[in-house]
Amino acid sequence: MKQENEKTRYSESDLQEFKSILLEKLRSAKEELNALATSLSSPNANGTDDTAGTYKTLEDGSATLEKEQINQLAARQKKFIEQLEAALVRIENKTYGICRETGKLIPKERLRAVPHTTLSMEAKLKQ
Repeated sequence: MKQENEKTRYSESDLQEFKSILLEKLRSAKEELNALATSLSSPNANGTDDTAGTYKTLEDGSATLEKEQINQLAARQKKFIEQLEAALVRIENKTYGICRETGKLIPKERLRAVPHTTLSMEAKLKQ
């Protein structure tokens, strides 16, 4: 049974605060993704084109590994951007900050730390 003073949704001003946090994180995440994409598209940015041929095989392997790591970072960044955009949709729908497991409000402290979360700590710890 819910208490009379227990809120079930965040106020418009709270939602605007979270929206500005999300927009800033989204801007920063997109910048980082662009930087990763740039480093993937620039061939041999570390300037080792003139090294002796004996190191060529070693460098090819190293470059391949580095590209794979950058691809993984880019994929993770794209997923993060999708989560941030989904959180912005929840703000528009006025469902932002409600735990998808418990149905209770996620504490503001958690949302400020992880603004794209859909789970309260209570639900997260049960996973």
